[in-house]
Amino acid sequence: MNDALFSSLWAFALASLIVELVPGPNQTYLAALTLNRGTRAGFAAVIGIALGLGAYGVAASLGVATVINESPFLYHLLRWAGAVYFLWLAWDTWKDEPDGEVSAARVDYEWESFRRGLVTNLLNPKAAIFYVSVLPAFIVPGAMPVFAQTALMSALYVSIATATHVAVVLLAGRLYVYLSDARYRVPVRRGIAIALVIVAAWFLLNTAR
Repeated sequence: MNDALFSSLWAFALASLIVELVPGPNQTYLAALTLNRGTRAGFAAVIGIALGLGAYGVAASLGVATVINESPFLYHLLRWAGAVYFLWLAWDTWKDEPDGEVSAARVDYEWESFRRGLVTNLLNPKAAIFYVSVLPAFIVPGAMPVFAQTALMSALYVSIATATHVAVVLLAGRLYVYLSDARYRVPVRRGIAIALVIVAAWFLLNTAR
C-alpha cells in the first residue's frame, strides 16, 4: 500500500466518522429499539444494519449503486418504501403490548430486530449515494484496482458505522434498565412510535432531490 492510498484511507475514515456522528435514521432507530426491547435487540439490529451497508458496498463495487443513483424511478421507489417501512415500525411499536405487561413467554426479538435493521438500510437510497458521491473522491488512481479500493473503503466505512451504532445501543441500554417498570413502558413506547413517525418524515426530507 503506497503512501497516497494510506493517506486517502485515513481521510476517508475521518469523513466516514463525521458522517456517522451526525444523528440520522439509523441512530434514532437503534436508540428507540434499545429503549423498547433492550440491548440484545439493539445489537441484533446493528448486525442487520451492518449487513445492509455492506450490501450497498458490494453493489457500489459492482456498479449497481450508480444505477440506483442515476435512476429517478429506483431512487424514489426505495425512498418511499423506506418511509413507509418506518411508519409501519411506528404503528407496530404503538400497538404492541397494550397493557404495558412484558410477558416472559414472548418470543425473543433478536431475529426480528436483525431483519428490521437490514430492511431499513436496504430501503435507504442515501446509502447508495454515499458510495457513489463520497467514496469515489478518495480513490487513488493506479494505487490498486478500483474494485479493490472500493471494497476496502466499503469495509472501512461499515466498521466505523458499526462502532458508532454499538455506542448508541450501549448508551440507550443504560437507560433501558430504568424502564423495567410496566408503568413507564407504555408511555415510553408511545413516545418511540411518535419518534419513528418523525424519522419517516425526516427520511423523506433528507432524501428529497
